[in-house]
Amino acid sequence: MTMSTPLLAAAPLLAGLIGPALIGAAPGAQQAPPAFTPVHTAKRTRIVEHVAARSAADQRRVLGYWTPERMAKALPIDLLDVVTKGGLLSGLAAPRSTGGQTAPQRGHGKPQTSTIGSRWVTGGLVAKTTGRVFLTLDGADFVCSASTVKSRNRDVVVTAGHCVKDGAGEWAANWTFIPGYETGGRQPFGQYPARRMFVAEPWSRSGDDNHDVGMVALAAPRGRHVADIVGTQEIAFNRPRGGHAFGFGYPADPPYDGDHLVYCAGRLKDDPYTQTRDQGLGCDMTAGSSGGPWMTSFDAGTGRGTITSLSSFKYSDDQHTMYGPYFGDAAKALFATAERA
Repeated sequence: MTMSTPLLAAAPLLAGLIGPALIGAAPGAQQAPPAFTPVHTAKRTRIVEHVAARSAADQRRVLGYWTPERMAKALPIDLLDVVTKGGLLSGLAAPRSTGGQTAPQRGHGKPQTSTIGSRWVTGGLVAKTTGRVFLTLDGADFVCSASTVKSRNRDVVVTAGHCVKDGAGEWAANWTFIPGYETGGRQPFGQYPARRMFVAEPWSRSGDDNHDVGMVALAAPRGRHVADIVGTQEIAFNRPRGGHAFGFGYPADPPYDGDHLVYCAGRLKDDPYTQTRDQGLGCDMTAGSSGGPWMTSFDAGTGRGTITSLSSFKYSDDQHTMYGPYFGDAAKALFATAERA
């Protein structure tokens, strides 16, 4: 993605590193992604679709790809510039904290209503509905964050568009969601491969930051829908701008390690550079938190809220503000398509 203002290049928070390829081991076989197909139109916004792991055999292949070793090697960010040279993030620095806190804040018994990055330790619904995403792009393995949402098919998760498709580039492969991910790679609620992926056409065409939203319809292994196992959060569109929000994710770039659910909380503000219609949230979360849900009307006691945005990018000269796309008509059309999948 390219910003017109000098020194204000937005960097997506896609974190990761392919371990096997760097040490000479070839990744598992992957199917060539088919060309995208327009599947829905609403208010001049087309939705484009990618068929991922639709068959049971494809889903088993994805689950088999993500060995504990591959997941562990997808976490470090040290060689990001080597992995992505000439590729996904060429010329963009992964956001890193340059001031303020130098280590993740420890969780507190009572959630704070204002924090730039604290460990979520109070459980509740959000600790189950938020999870980690593992995916492959350009032959490299990456990590993101995502959340389940209440949907007709009981299979939809929302994440960042760049965690699904590399703008005008390729779709992600080996995409799988692990809700309630815990320290050491524990998967208390299992793994759910993607079967269909959706983004808005402006993202697919040019990586438009205003549309950095992806919706994924998950497979239901053994007939078990993710919504029935971990529950869901509400999602809403065209809400008033501003207000107070909680943002969640699994940041993996130092000083974080990707093993813990982290949250930020505070008031939302408009993009001061007017480069996007996104809103900003004071937040020190780093790469790996991309796609993590932002919730308004959030009840810290129950962990329930309404998703109205997600972690998308930071400006290179402001590492303490996260920006997320406004969920308007395009995001609404995206969701309507995904929940019918």
